[in-house]
This record gives sequence, C-alpha cells and structure tokens, in this order.
Amino acid sequence: MPYSLAQWITRHLAILTLTGASLAYVRPDLFLPLRHGFLALFAVTMFAVGVVLQPAELQATARRPGRIALGLLTQYSVMPALGLAAALVAPLPPEIALGFIIVACAPGAMASNVIVYLAGGAVAFSVALTTLATLLSPLVTPLLVKWLGGVFLDIPFWPMVVTIIWTVLLPLLAGMAASRLLGVRVEPLRRLAPAVAALAIVLICAYAVAANQARIAQVGGWVLALVVALNALGYLAGWMLARLYGFDRRHRLTLALEIGMQNAGLGVALALAHFSPATALPGALFAVWCILTAAGASAWLRRESVSV
Repeated sequence: MPYSLAQWITRHLAILTLTGASLAYVRPDLFLPLRHGFLALFAVTMFAVGVVLQPAELQATARRPGRIALGLLTQYSVMPALGLAAALVAPLPPEIALGFIIVACAPGAMASNVIVYLAGGAVAFSVALTTLATLLSPLVTPLLVKWLGGVFLDIPFWPMVVTIIWTVLLPLLAGMAASRLLGVRVEPLRRLAPAVAALAIVLICAYAVAANQARIAQVGGWVLALVVALNALGYLAGWMLARLYGFDRRHRLTLALEIGMQNAGLGVALALAHFSPATALPGALFAVWCILTAAGASAWLRRESVSV
C-alpha cells in the first residue's frame, strides 16, 4: 500500500466508516461472508496498535501515574454506567440492550489516539490510556459485562476472557515485539499500520450493519438516539471530570475524547462471537457515530487553533 494512500485512509476514517456502513445496509450480501473472519480482522487492528506504540512516549507519560490512574478509573466507570443507563431507559430487546453495555465496557481505541493528535491534545497521555486500558481489558471488560449485562442475559465470562486474550492482548504484544525486533526497519510498517487498522475496523462495522439490516429498520431510531446520547455524554463527562481533576486544557480534551470514543470494534467482535448479531448493532452504529463526531471536532479544533 503506498504511503500516500495510507495517509488518505487514516485522515478519512470517518467517511470510510460511514460509506462502509451505508453500503452494508444497501448490499448486505457483500459483507456477510466476513462472518468467518471478523475476529482475525480485529486481531490485525491490535497488532497495528502494538507496532505504532512508542516506548519513549509511554515512559514520559508514566512519570505522572496519578493522572493515568484517574483516566483509567474514569474510562472503566463512567462509560459502563452510561451504557447501563442507556440499556435500561429504552424499550429494546434484551440482546440489543446488552450491546450498549458491551460497547460501553470496552477500552479506548487507536482511533482516539489519531483524533487526539489531529485535535492538538496530549498524545502521549492518550496512547498510555489506550495501552493500559487495553492490557486490563481481558479481565476488566468481561467482569463489567457480566456484572452489568447479567440483568439482561447470561454472560459467558471465561469465553469472553479467552476471546480478548486471543484478539487483543496477544496481537498487541506481538506488534510491540515486532517493533522492538525490527528496530529502524519497522518504520515502513509503522507508517502503514494506522491505515490497515482503520480498514479492518471499517470492515468489521460494515459486517455488523449487514448482519442487522432488518433490525435497523425496526429499532434503528431508538438505537441511534441512544448512541448519540451515549457518545455526547461520554465527551461531556470526560471534559468535566478532567476539569475537576485539575487537568490542563490539552489533557481535558484528551480525556473527553478517550471517554467519548470506545473501542467499538472490540464491542462488535465480542457481541458477534458470544451473542446474537443483534447484540453487535449498538457497537456498529456507535463506531460510525463516534468517529464522525470526533473527526468533526478535531477538524473544528484545528481551524480554531490556526485562527488564534
């Protein structure tokens, strides 16, 4: 893949995600064959995250462990609570209500690192939060889903742990190992990794939309309204709590984006692997919407910073 094309894909993630979801709704047959490979696609995204992680950035951010701890606590408390509230307030089938809890209990994603960079936020802080939340996710995410989602359906705790280990933790560590072993030779791969991850997420979300085409027509209005509310409240809670913590503006912006944007791709993958396709619908729509809002916000912030 030419580097210029990779840059274009990364910069236009929002448009590509929306296009993929729209095409999947109109022509679901194009994406339904991905049912056999969506977990492998997600493992590719986590390998890409591992490749692009910069140890120096993480070491610098680690000098402020209190700030990172507050970020992680906010990540794994605010969004799960909001996801449970969304699941309880709407007249949705239990499997779709559970989907809101799953996506809300997922950690941050690499897309948030890209958006934080574009918006002028604290990139090292964003990368550290994403990395540590991801490393904690094999245990914390299934625990939260079992605790909160058990209200709606039986939760297969250990199978979810195994899925996250195979599709999140091991590929992430493999990417970090490849980066270390290759040294300077990893740079071409590092430049392409974000685009590869972006394409994988686009395909995963498109498959989830294709598998739920009929359900979208039935409950799509309620689901989309809750997705919009969950995303907006996540941004707001992240900003307000960061202000309460005494963070500066760059770190407030970063925490707002980290909380408002979830690893919806992981939520979709878990839902498809362990529940019915309907459970993946909130995650698929959340992925599309949060990338659109975050990309729009970063573009506005860039213009503001230039005009100041």
